[in-house]
Amino acid sequence: MAVPISQMFTVSKYVMSQQFQNRSRYALVLMLEPLFRCNLSCMGCGKVQYPTEILKKQLSVEQCLHAAEECGAPIVSIAGGEPLLHPDIAAIVAGYIQQKKYVYLCTNALLLEEKLDLFQPTDYLSLSIHLDGLEPEHDRSVSRPGTYQKAVSAIKAAVARGFRVTTNSTFFNTTDPNRAREFFDTVMSLGVEGMMISAGYAYSKAAAQECFLQKDETIQLFRKILHNPKRSWVFNHSPLYLEFLAGVHDFECTPWGTPTYNLNGWQSPCYLLEKSYKATFAELMEDTDWEHYGRKSKNPECMNCMMHCGFEPTAVRHTFSSGWGFLDTFKASIHRPRIPAP
Repeated sequence: MAVPISQMFTVSKYVMSQQFQNRSRYALVLMLEPLFRCNLSCMGCGKVQYPTEILKKQLSVEQCLHAAEECGAPIVSIAGGEPLLHPDIAAIVAGYIQQKKYVYLCTNALLLEEKLDLFQPTDYLSLSIHLDGLEPEHDRSVSRPGTYQKAVSAIKAAVARGFRVTTNSTFFNTTDPNRAREFFDTVMSLGVEGMMISAGYAYSKAAAQECFLQKDETIQLFRKILHNPKRSWVFNHSPLYLEFLAGVHDFECTPWGTPTYNLNGWQSPCYLLEKSYKATFAELMEDTDWEHYGRKSKNPECMNCMMHCGFEPTAVRHTFSSGWGFLDTFKASIHRPRIPAP
């Protein structure tokens, strides 16, 4: 099972309560960026392109904890930058656990082994390790040889000490589908709880713009990767999101489902697009012109996006929106996702 039953129950209860209150827009996962600085410069990311004076800054523990209370999301994904560079990261994680939030601490794992003692294994904490493929592919993606081996060593150490460990991987138009399937086998053999996968979004600050996928390319790539999946593969996703990646569903984006809070405030409209910032979560929800984003809007910045931060919440909402949605998810969970042949 990809997540503990307690987490599944908490999220299900939360979503159903929102539906019962007829709330069409609510946060499912808080995307927290407590700092932008990083010890890597990955080809699909542009956070380290911020000015030096911004890279030196970081959110306080109080700001981080207040953001979670403000939006009410049951899950917090701590990204960055590299969150293990934050001097108070242990206090931030501990504060979220005290709030009974389920935390995914996203890290490139370069510092993880030496900082494992800062944390305690608990169902509320998952260490989410960035791996973009097997050793050659990953080291090329992060522009530093040896990073893959460092990450694998950290995964083994964390699993041995009883931590929940997941991986998060972004695939580009350079991805070899057969190598990706081999990568899944390797990752699962390390004892991880589950894998998170996504198609790279053409993030404006990223250096390697030529590596990003168009919508049709994404669908064909994931059909090649996921068709006839192995039983041993466990994904930290709704099965409907995996079907969406393969073109089975034509979901609309739910950008407010994963609101982003960082040094500048609440980022509008989403984790990927940085159009403006709001002082409060309420302002983000009320003052963002949501109709200008997503595929229905015909906004060119949204047309090729298939990132989990926008569409995983859609898959979850589909599950709980009707009996048919629940049945779709149930069948995909029991019989494996429907992935058409490429």
